[in-house]
Amino acid sequence: MLIAVKPDHNEADTHMSYFKHHVFFCCNQRGDGEDCCNNLGATEAQTYAKDRIGQLELKGKGKIRINKAGCMDRCDDGPVIVVYPEEVWYRYVDKDDVEEIIQEHLINGRVVERLKI
Repeated sequence: MLIAVKPDHNEADTHMSYFKHHVFFCCNQRGDGEDCCNNLGATEAQTYAKDRIGQLELKGKGKIRINKAGCMDRCDDGPVIVVYPEEVWYRYVDKDDVEEIIQEHLINGRVVERLKI
């Protein structure tokens, strides 16, 4: 006779995200000179962030993943990134802003209020 044993915990409670932080940079490129994040340096900022996370040895499982994304429908706020699992949206201007997000949010767990949208 087979007896089913119910676990003492909810399986969903033990699920952990693959990455501690998953960061998406909108790198959408629109045609005909339309406003878009890529026209404001998004690809360069994403490359900087990805390289920087690598230099800091913070990439990989349980750590940080930096990704490009297509249009995230926030062009008027651009350039933008979103950090998961916190679902925090940021607008940045330059590499200094990206570095501040890396240091404060991704490393120290503090939302950068001045860049949050």
